Amino acid sequence: MKSNEKMVEVYHAYNAMEAQVIKSLLESFNIPCFLKSNAAPSVHTFTMDGMGEVKIMVLESLAEKARELIVSKDNG
Repeated sequence: MKSNEKMVEVYHAYNAMEAQVIKSLLESFNIPCFLKSNAAPSVHTFTMDGMGEVKIMVLESLAEKARELIVSKDNG
């Protein structure tokens, strides 16, 4: 892992609850991530015109593995 490695989006959640599930999944496989949103979750607990949406961000070098885990979760 490079110290100047950029973060990339691996998933776009429609609410904070969904984002937390994905974050927990990734962290259980030792993939650190952070959640990026334009709205404070305590203010916007719903999604309307993009408000409340959350991006799950990981290091670029871990993005492929993160996406594979997310897809496998969705497939069963």
